[in-house]
Amino acid sequence: MKHARIAWSGAIHDAVEADGQLLLTQGPHAGRRVGFDEVVWLPPLAPVPQARTVIALGLNYADHAKELAFKAPEEPLAFMKSQASLIGHKAFTKRPPDVQYMHYECELAVVIGRTARHVKKANAHEYIAGYTVANDYAIRDYLENWYRPNLRVKNRDTCTPIGPWLVDAAHVHAQYGGPMNLHLQTTVNGKVTQSGNTRDMIFDVPTLIEYFSTFMTLNPGDLILTGTPDGVVDCQPGDVIVTEIEGIGALTTNMVLAKNNSVA
Repeated sequence: MKHARIAWSGAIHDAVEADGQLLLTQGPHAGRRVGFDEVVWLPPLAPVPQARTVIALGLNYADHAKELAFKAPEEPLAFMKSQASLIGHKAFTKRPPDVQYMHYECELAVVIGRTARHVKKANAHEYIAGYTVANDYAIRDYLENWYRPNLRVKNRDTCTPIGPWLVDAAHVHAQYGGPMNLHLQTTVNGKVTQSGNTRDMIFDVPTLIEYFSTFMTLNPGDLILTGTPDGVVDCQPGDVIVTEIEGIGALTTNMVLAKNNSVA
């Protein structure tokens, strides 16, 4: 099942996809259907009682590491992201006016469903609530070290769109045998610029959950962004970027020019 979180009629609602529409599932409007273009799409994540941990993988596809002229890592190369950087489907990502190179990264995002500590790879799927699409924008101008990207590269407000759907892990496993053979694609203004497959990850989803849970607790609602294949290109204000993953969804972002280099 595909779940969404939306703003409509002055309130925030949970919804599911139903015959090309959104079926509201809670509150006084439960059972009502609304069109995709009638709502504001929010990140498809339920609220959590604690700050959400967002882990992102760098260089987790060998072809992307080669594209950047880096050696593929021998263990997961991860960095943390702020929850404040998350925005929803069809939202606006702000490009700072002083940068020369800002690119998308189409990524499979794993949403944790159960508290995970010392999880074994064989049992990792039991701890996954579902999957969504993430676009982990990077600003190359601010980059000092790909192995440890600094905060300005990956943590700007509006620079991590996710959505539009949270797809149940059980559905992905039933329909596709799991998340490790899904086609990824990015288009910029309708032109295909990136194409890959999750099977080409250096460290697959079960390995990542096992690795992180050995030294940190993963809580329900936490996110793991699993990296991007090669094919990243610079995006300019006015561009429409669609990052799509087979069976998960197509996430649209509109690039706009920020007024200045602050978060405003």
